Amino acid sequence: MGMICFMSVTRTRGVCCELDVRLDPKSAEETADLLKALADPTRLSMLATLRDAADPVCICDFTAAYELSQPTISHHMAKLREAGLVEAEKEGIWVYYRLSDPLPERAAALLESLLGR
Repeated sequence: MGMICFMSVTRTRGVCCELDVRLDPKSAEETADLLKALADPTRLSMLATLRDAADPVCICDFTAAYELSQPTISHHMAKLREAGLVEAEKEGIWVYYRLSDPLPERAAALLESLLGR
């Protein structure tokens, strides 16, 4: 069994210890935005569907599969587009979605971790 060691620090009122901040604010914000986009079960499921689809998927197919209204599906897709995860192409009255090509590196790694391969 390992031993846990605690470092004794003498604190002086009004004096802070220096920290090594490991993640710059811009990177932290980008990562948080990506996680927010992925933090919805419907969106995560849609991404898994798009990842495994041979062809782009029509919004009408998502509406039928998830038994959600078209505005709700469009809202989810807008969130995924804002995060750079999906691309859309309009053909007539229909919009077809696919994973962004290429996916941002951080997003690709996170999706692989979350969805497996």
